[in-house]
Amino acid sequence: MSTATKTKRESIDLPIEGMTCAACATRLEKVLNRVGGVEQAAVNFASESAHIRFDPATARTPELVAAVEKAGFKVPPQQVQLALTGMTCAACATRIEKVLNRMPSVSAQVNFATEEAQVSFPPATSIDDLIAAVRKAGYDAHVREDAGRAVDRARKEEIARQELRLFIIAAVLTAPFLVEMIGMFTGAHHGILPRWLQWLLATPIQFWVGKRFYVGAYHALRGGGANMDVLVALGTSMAYLFSAVVTAFNLDQHVYFEASAAIITLVLMGKLLEARAKRKTSAAIEALIKLQPKTARVLRNGELVEVNVNDLVVGDVYVVRSGENVPVDGEVIDGSSSVDESLLTGESMPVAKRINDKVFAGTLNQQGQLQCRATGVGSHTQLAAIIRLVEQAQGSKAPIQRLADRISAIFVPVVVSISVVTLLAGWGVTGSFTTALINAVAVLVIACPCALGLATPTAIMVGTGRGAQSGVLVKNAAALEQAEHIQTLIIDKTGTLTEGKPKVTDIVPIAPIDANEVLRIAAALEQGSEHPLARAVLEDAKAKSIGVSRVEDFQAHTGEGVTGKVDGQAYWIGAPAIAAQRGVAMDASALDALQSQGKTVIVLAMEQSAVGLIAIADRLRDTSRTAVQRLRAMGVELVMLTGDNAKTAEAVAKEAGITNFTANVRPQDKADAVNRLRGDKKHVGMVGDGINDAPALAAADVSFAVGAGSDVAIEAADVTLMRNDLNGVADAISLSRATLSKIRQNLFFAFIYNILGIPLAAFGMLNPVIAGAAMAMSSVSVVTNSLLLKRWKAGKS
Repeated sequence: MSTATKTKRESIDLPIEGMTCAACATRLEKVLNRVGGVEQAAVNFASESAHIRFDPATARTPELVAAVEKAGFKVPPQQVQLALTGMTCAACATRIEKVLNRMPSVSAQVNFATEEAQVSFPPATSIDDLIAAVRKAGYDAHVREDAGRAVDRARKEEIARQELRLFIIAAVLTAPFLVEMIGMFTGAHHGILPRWLQWLLATPIQFWVGKRFYVGAYHALRGGGANMDVLVALGTSMAYLFSAVVTAFNLDQHVYFEASAAIITLVLMGKLLEARAKRKTSAAIEALIKLQPKTARVLRNGELVEVNVNDLVVGDVYVVRSGENVPVDGEVIDGSSSVDESLLTGESMPVAKRINDKVFAGTLNQQGQLQCRATGVGSHTQLAAIIRLVEQAQGSKAPIQRLADRISAIFVPVVVSISVVTLLAGWGVTGSFTTALINAVAVLVIACPCALGLATPTAIMVGTGRGAQSGVLVKNAAALEQAEHIQTLIIDKTGTLTEGKPKVTDIVPIAPIDANEVLRIAAALEQGSEHPLARAVLEDAKAKSIGVSRVEDFQAHTGEGVTGKVDGQAYWIGAPAIAAQRGVAMDASALDALQSQGKTVIVLAMEQSAVGLIAIADRLRDTSRTAVQRLRAMGVELVMLTGDNAKTAEAVAKEAGITNFTANVRPQDKADAVNRLRGDKKHVGMVGDGINDAPALAAADVSFAVGAGSDVAIEAADVTLMRNDLNGVADAISLSRATLSKIRQNLFFAFIYNILGIPLAAFGMLNPVIAGAAMAMSSVSVVTNSLLLKRWKAGKS
């Protein structure tokens, strides 16, 4: 959605869902032009959008949206990715998320690890409104765009350099305090450094280097929240101000300038290490982005011209030489070569490319020269789609994170309360305000909400990125979490267990027509179908140079075959089981002979008599049996579903090593099969590749679509497997288990650290400096543990 203002008029572009033809656009245009205050409305059916110019004094955006919905259409919510700045811990992310989600019809997820927010918002809300809300909460935001990646990266690097400079200054100023701390541990309680020198060294650390903590705390408190900055600012200020008063009035008390200075320095060091580790969690995305070359060699007027890859358009002819990366998606029109697609599919073996084969942006041409025609450019390449999917998954939240979010929201107020109780109780029990104060400071600085906030998203980022590098694309974090729990996996036979390239092996004609006539009629009936068996019939007719006749009165009956007239005669084609239901007379012995060989048979019938049987075989994938063994070893029960008859299903299942199968399953019954198993309190996964698998994929707890499948199946699935290999499902489950294991380890570290650390600090068993160092290292240890997921490898259970 975009909005522009000119004099007293405003214009707005609304995306429209639900238009099915130009008449819809015309009707909607009339409806909008009748709304009071609308000066002009133009609805574009092709772009599915409405451009409306209106007077904001008499017409408002919500009224325009209501008019669209009243007309029977829908204005979908807008999506934007915001890059956030100013967050210092998980509590900040929780605060921003709450602020955005309080806006009408806005849904936001904030990822502290990536410093990004994924926001869904209504047309009545502008992106400027979202950014204003973030700024009001004390932070900043800007729209994250693909073109701005380099700028965004440069900005983060500059911030890192500034932080490093401040840390070096803090370390230099804190170094003399090491002498003081050594003296403390050896019993020299009167101090080695003069108090005035300690005060002089600690002041710039407290108020210049530590300014970020005060600013962050102010913004958090002003916004009605609290974060790590509040704890650090409060704890170090207590130690610094107490020491300053003691020094200024020359009181007979110990000073703790070394504590405040060391805590700030150590926390800064921890933040630097944390930022560096966090950058490594997005290494997979960076690797994918770097795959696409900046320029391409394009044929213009018969000459090769080097142009910016962003200037390519669909239809451009480009050349890829040996050793170069493919610039955009395309189709080979000349030459042959082998292409390394490993970073897109996880498949290590190069793929042979010839004329009419597809090539993908970012893949590496290894040998010969290829001349290709661009079919997908810019954000419409497979590489761009993978990057978007990975970013979407990395920005989503896993259900396991909810507990950490709830705790992070109340963490700081609870810790401050514990610190106050420690101060008052310690003072009352020991009679020493100094001892009580130091224990209270230790409580404040040992507590760390950051580790809780980073435990889940960092593991999700590394896990989804590692999955993408191995050809396993996870749509969201919830799917990655659910995959771990799969108990039963339902497998569609065609295109999943088998190669999905069925071929006609036998044609059994039944008088009065011959085999070629059977094939000609069958091809005419199947020419409008996308089913693999239909394609096999058409390919066989083409191979035999049999022309495809025109079909009349064509009707497709879901799961029950197709009917139509060829040369004026009505025919039906479909499965033997449906033929039997229709009362079609068939040659049972010929049918049994073909099915017992594991072949799929389709029947061509004229009226109530079969005129031909066509046997089709689909070879089992070389990797299917190994994948089945691997999944069973992982404790997953396998169920094969197929529309084939029982004999064919049994033959294929036996070859694959599957004992549980269901035959004669119609497409509309696959979802029922999934729901039946889910009704048995089982976590059910479904893997398929066809349009008719989409309802079943949507019904499963976790669904998998193989990369060569239909767009509908891939859209419905939670996980897309770039390789046409069932081993990808085993990889996805293995990755899920590894990721969830890391998340649980991280949450354990984060919880146990705070559960043990806060009481130890409260009872005076932790020096504030040690507490500060422990706090600084807690979040670093969590991120580092997540990075160990990079060791995960596909093919290992």
